[in-house]
Amino acid sequence: MKGAPAPGREGQTFAGDSWFAKYASFVKLPHTLFALPFAGVGAVLATYEHPGGLSLRAALWIVIAFTAARFTAMGFNRIVDREHDALNPRTRLRELPSGRMTLREAWVAVIAAAVLFIFAAWQLNPLCGMLAPVALAWVCFYSWTKRFTVAAHLVLGLSLGIAPAGAYLAVAGAWPAPWYGLPLLAAAVMCWVAGFDIIYALQDEEFDRAHGLHSIPARLGTQGALRVARLLHLAAVGLFFLPWALRTFPVGWAYLGGVGVMAVLLHFAHASLRGVDAAALDPRRIDRAFFHTNVGVSTSFFVLTLVDRLVSTVS
Repeated sequence: MKGAPAPGREGQTFAGDSWFAKYASFVKLPHTLFALPFAGVGAVLATYEHPGGLSLRAALWIVIAFTAARFTAMGFNRIVDREHDALNPRTRLRELPSGRMTLREAWVAVIAAAVLFIFAAWQLNPLCGMLAPVALAWVCFYSWTKRFTVAAHLVLGLSLGIAPAGAYLAVAGAWPAPWYGLPLLAAAVMCWVAGFDIIYALQDEEFDRAHGLHSIPARLGTQGALRVARLLHLAAVGLFFLPWALRTFPVGWAYLGGVGVMAVLLHFAHASLRGVDAAALDPRRIDRAFFHTNVGVSTSFFVLTLVDRLVSTVS
């Protein structure tokens, strides 16, 4: 298939037949590294108004809740997509289509993770506990969206956009004022994730088109998809800038520096893909743009947001 990567183990998966390697690869556990820091951003922002809300216990339950929710969402996605994954040269070696994991094993793991997520949310506070099933329904809903809408990228983005809002509520136990602070933060993460999901989907442009799956690359082609991804990332930078500009959170110059670092890293990610087309698509370039840049963006943004908060404490 033109543009398809050579069959082999996907990036951010683990070799070997151990229990850990199987389940960690099943949900691409290393991807937690670029999503979890944004939950940390939400928790840090909550401490401006609720400095006593972030304890070691709360931080532990936030990490458990986030990891369990992500495991549920990714595992459910693998179950729903198992037939398409078996047909796609890029994904046919995944745990379910390759037979390394049975469907029963997958369902047991997903249900256990969902139960753990709801339990962890209740350990945080009643508001998180009551909202947990809603969040879980949304992150699982994403798995069906490629069958009927190109907005699937945005649905996935909002699934991760829930993380900073949820972490904020875990620390604060209440919605902030002004009310639009958390929606702005969620929208920023949504645009950031959706842009990278479009880049990631370039690998499956022809497969999605041939099998009636909806994605921006399948609809607009490689260059059209990259333009949309650039616009989404520009929107993400603008939305991350707004909490500083509108004073929705009392953030300072270090936070703003985090937005600047994000803009620079995103610029270089897109520059590395300039002029690429499906016929010469190198999966390693996608991997660099998708995973390594994501880790750099999320980690640097979290660290600088934390530095900003620590500076405000001593000033």
